[in-house]
Amino acid sequence: MELSLTLRFRSPEVSLFPRTPYSPIENPLKHQRSITYRTKGKPIHSSLKTHMIVRARKKSPIEGISDELNAIACQNLDHAPARRRVRDAFTELQQQLDHCLFKMAPPGIRTEEWYERNSRGFVLFCKSWLPKPRVPIKGAICFCHGYGDTCTFFFEGIAKQFAASGYAVYAFDYPGFGLSEGLHGYIPNFDDIADDVIEHYTKIKGRPELRGLPKFILGQSMGGAVTLKALFKEPHEWDGVVLIAPMCKISEEVIPPEAVLKVSNILSKVIPEAKLLPQKDLAELAFRDPRKRKMAVYNVICYNGRVRLKTAMELLRATADIELQVEKVSSPLLILHGAADRVTDPMVSQFLYDKASSKDKSLKLYEGGYHSILEGEPDDIIFTVLDDIISWLDSRCSLPN
Repeated sequence: MELSLTLRFRSPEVSLFPRTPYSPIENPLKHQRSITYRTKGKPIHSSLKTHMIVRARKKSPIEGISDELNAIACQNLDHAPARRRVRDAFTELQQQLDHCLFKMAPPGIRTEEWYERNSRGFVLFCKSWLPKPRVPIKGAICFCHGYGDTCTFFFEGIAKQFAASGYAVYAFDYPGFGLSEGLHGYIPNFDDIADDVIEHYTKIKGRPELRGLPKFILGQSMGGAVTLKALFKEPHEWDGVVLIAPMCKISEEVIPPEAVLKVSNILSKVIPEAKLLPQKDLAELAFRDPRKRKMAVYNVICYNGRVRLKTAMELLRATADIELQVEKVSSPLLILHGAADRVTDPMVSQFLYDKASSKDKSLKLYEGGYHSILEGEPDDIIFTVLDDIISWLDSRCSLPN
């Protein structure tokens, strides 16, 4: 095991639920008033007696850009066509940001973007980054993005660094995220995302340029949970697994009270898409470098609204399931985590490291690091993390089959 420091247990400061019920679900057990909901035009009468307050959060304008771009960014992004229009309008501006991932992006990387319909009927946005022509490919990296992220924007710079080191990088946006079809930020079934990952990357691994090469899967934050769920379904399909600040266990300290959990579960079946659960400013918690934190707002198509009810329940269900199965992880495993992460607790990565049955496993903790160790840290830390990942991959690519 590789540890950069010793940690004391600390509860994360972000919870899917408040421990004391408050608006927009104002004490669900207090009020006694019948409510009626509509789903696709059909009324549903609920036996639950509660008072519901729903407030839409108005987007704050982005400083330093034109009124025209702000008007584009303030569109309703519930559906993919709007997200695609916004991304097109902001792509050039994003690439000009004063961030090391953009300023120091290696030239000559071959990129391809495409859309394809999966077996569940969703049109998915897909992208690849390949090394320069005539540079041999060492292996493939297949990426699983986080809840408040996509496979574009900051990951563009990350992928180019991997590609410049000889790796073919592949990514796609889950249904409901980024440029893929689906209601924005809505996860009706977490296992479906894992199935989408298996289906898509099975096709990718069959590409001619990857024949006979090692294949790795890399999951960040919620993408770590997606990666682990996919790994449980197909445990022997990867030559290595890299997890960055993975969401794989909810601390008992932030599990909601039983009463709140029961009410939220009932509501998630009646109004699953409702944006009711508060969310803190993740950029403030995830980015240590204040200058980079200000750039997070330019990731205009990421989901940063209130957590949808069904999504929250699925995240809880998924992490509870993962917690019971971490011993099944047997692939070569690298876990990286900021030691000061307040979004996902680094002690959870320690738990995963301790429980995984992998004989080849490493845990790296970065002192003072926040959640987004590849995007929001000082430049030297970002490139240290990238170098640590690339070194680990290189050593596995050179091992005899």
